[in-house]
Amino acid sequence: MSYLEKYLFNSFSNLAGFILLGFSDYPQVQKVPFVVIIILYLLTVLGNTTIILVSCLEPKLHTPIYFFLSHLSFLDLCFTSSVIPQLLLNLWDPMKPIIYGGCVVQFYVSLALGSTECILLAVMCYDRYIAVCSPLHYTASVHPRLCMSLASLAWLSGVTTILVQSTLTLQLPICGHRQVDHFICEVPVLIKLACVDTTFNEAELFLASILFLIVPFSFILRIKSATGRKKGFGTCSSHLMVVIIFYGTIIFMYLQPAKGRSKDQGKFVSLFYTVTLRGLVVLCCG
Repeated sequence: MSYLEKYLFNSFSNLAGFILLGFSDYPQVQKVPFVVIIILYLLTVLGNTTIILVSCLEPKLHTPIYFFLSHLSFLDLCFTSSVIPQLLLNLWDPMKPIIYGGCVVQFYVSLALGSTECILLAVMCYDRYIAVCSPLHYTASVHPRLCMSLASLAWLSGVTTILVQSTLTLQLPICGHRQVDHFICEVPVLIKLACVDTTFNEAELFLASILFLIVPFSFILRIKSATGRKKGFGTCSSHLMVVIIFYGTIIFMYLQPAKGRSKDQGKFVSLFYTVTLRGLVVLCCG
């Protein structure tokens, strides 16, 4: 069989979908997380929906911070809704299959919204820094046009990520089995299924991770003056701490070679920032 025939065979066979192994290696702990996760998910939906509605309906909250917070809440609502229902099915019925289209949609949505959120969190930290350290110039500095431009930049970055990553990842030929040792369809785990050399894909993922993780994270920590640093950290310490943990966990997940990751560590770290941490980020940013 030629390489082209093998590639086409793999492409058509993938249409049947994948088997998400999830936490099937830990059957003793599956039912407890199910209850906890469904409660956290319902609270996340309720909390984010409330924030969006209140921010839109209350004129007094038509300010830059609530403008960005409503975007963050919408991101969080869409991201968790694209991941957690499938995760709950996987916990209830281990090794639950996911159709190819469902995996692609989950891949697109989680990657786009995750990339957008990384940029948006940096924008929100900039907004809080100006509000705390230069309150007299805040209104003039963070005007509505700037807010719209920064929000558009964050969303555009997510769309750009989809175009690049989907082209490079989803066209990789898959070898043999269709078992994904994860509970969601993410870039690192899909790369590991490829039966060709993925050095270029891993290098591109590494560069994209630096662009969307290291650069915004460095921007957050870069405060010009010692006085501003002391004042900013004193006022927004909880916000910064949760944001640092958020970036740290995703950096741990994405800035490692795909074939060198511990499968168990990767799954539990993903579970942490997918379910638990996202609600804390929205809460502390508000």
